[in-house]
Amino acid sequence: MEQKMKSGFIAVIGRPNVGKSTLINTLIGQKIAIMSDKPQTTRNRILCILTQPDAQIVFLDTPGIHKPKHKLGEYMVKAAEGTLREVDAIFFVVDATEKMGPGEHYILERLQATKRPVILVVNKLDLIEREQALPIISNYTSKYEFAGVVPISAKEEMNLDSLLTEAKKYLPEGPQYYPEDMVTDQPERLIVAELIREKALQLTRDEIPHAIAVDVDEMTTRPNDDVYIRATIYVERDSQKGIVIGAKGAMLKEIGALARTDIQNLLGSKVFLDLWVKVKKDWRDRDGILRNFGFGDER
Repeated sequence: MEQKMKSGFIAVIGRPNVGKSTLINTLIGQKIAIMSDKPQTTRNRILCILTQPDAQIVFLDTPGIHKPKHKLGEYMVKAAEGTLREVDAIFFVVDATEKMGPGEHYILERLQATKRPVILVVNKLDLIEREQALPIISNYTSKYEFAGVVPISAKEEMNLDSLLTEAKKYLPEGPQYYPEDMVTDQPERLIVAELIREKALQLTRDEIPHAIAVDVDEMTTRPNDDVYIRATIYVERDSQKGIVIGAKGAMLKEIGALARTDIQNLLGSKVFLDLWVKVKKDWRDRDGILRNFGFGDER
C-alpha cells in the first residue's frame, strides 16, 4: 500500500537554555533558530520546515512564555500563546540536568487550556545516567497528562527518530504546505539579522540583556557573487553602545566575524558584513519602533 503523506505544525516550547533551538536546527539540518542561554532570545515566531518522504513537519520556534515586563514582552507572550492554539501538537522541551522549577510550572498551567497533544521531550540525555531519566519523567507525568514522552539528546542526535515517529502520530493526512527544499518561511534578511543578534547576545552576556535589535539596511549581491550586507545594531542607551563597540571597536569586530561565518553558511556565498551601532532610547516600550522592527499588534 502506498504510504499517505502527513503535514502539520508543531510548537516547540520550554524554558531558556533547554535546547529548543538546538533541537530544531538539528532536525532540519541547518541553522535557522538562534541560540542563547538568555531568556526570551526568540522574539519572532519562526517556521522551520522538515520534509521527509512520509511527512512535512513545520516546527514553530516561539517566543518564550513568561511574565512580561515591557511592551516587547507583551508582544512575545501574545505570539507564543497564540501559536499554541494553532498547532497540531506541542513539544514541551525540558532539561534532564535541571529540576522542575517555577518556569516549568508556569508553562504547564498555560498548556492546560490548549487542548492540544503535548509531547514531553526530555533533552540533554547525554549528560546524565540513563536510569536518572526515569524519576524526571515520573515527576513531570504526575503533573500533566502528556500524549507521549521521549528522552533525547539534541546535541548528540540521540533518539530523534523516535521523537519524529511520535510527532507524526498527531499530524493530519494531507499534502505538503511548503516546497521540499524550503527550510523556513522567513526572508533571508530576517535570518541574517537574527544571526547578528545572536552573536551580540552571546558576546555581551549579562551587560545588555534584551536591549539589542538588529535591522538589515542593505543586502546586495555584487557582480562577483559576493554579498554585501550593511546592518545596524540598536541599543537603548549610550553606555550600551560603548559595550557593543568595545575598546577600539574590538567587540563589534568579533560580533561581525562570528556572524559572518554563520551568514556565509546560510547564503552559500562570501559575505562582506558592515556593522553599525545606534541608540534608540527605550525602544522596547515604544509601539512605533516595535512595529518598525517587525513586532506587530497580534491578537
